[in-house]
Amino acid sequence: MSDPVPLVDYLVLTGQPHLTAHECTACGARYFDRRNACAACEADTFQTVDVPTEGELRAFTIVSYAAPGIPVPFVAGVVDCGGTSVRANVVNVPADPEHVRVGMKLRLTTVPLGTDAAGTEAVGFGFEPAG
Repeated sequence: MSDPVPLVDYLVLTGQPHLTAHECTACGARYFDRRNACAACEADTFQTVDVPTEGELRAFTIVSYAAPGIPVPFVAGVVDCGGTSVRANVVNVPADPEHVRVGMKLRLTTVPLGTDAAGTEAVGFGFEPAG
C-alpha cells in the first residue's frame, strides 16, 4: 500500500494536515490555483503560505440535488480561515439549519474518498465543528 494522495495539490497531508495558498508578494491576495499574475494588483510574484486550519463559516447552502452517486443532503460552505476564503463542504454535522449557522467555528479535517486497485487512498478535505 502506498501513501495517501491528496485530491487537490494545496492539501498537505504530511504532519498536521493543512492547506497552502499562493500569496501575492505585492498585495497579499491569496489563491489556491496557479496564477501567472495577481487578479487584484497584476503583480507576478507569489510565495506559498500555510492557511490556518481553523475558521468561521461565512456562508453556506444545503445541497439537496447532486450528480448521481453523490449523497445528499450536504452542506457546501465558505469558511474564513484567518482572512483566506476557503470553499469546502461542512462535514460531521447534520445538514439542516438547526445544526449549521453562519458564524460557527470550524476546523479542517480530512475525508477518505476511496482506494484504487493498487491500494492507494485518495483524501479530500472539509471543515467540521470546532467544538
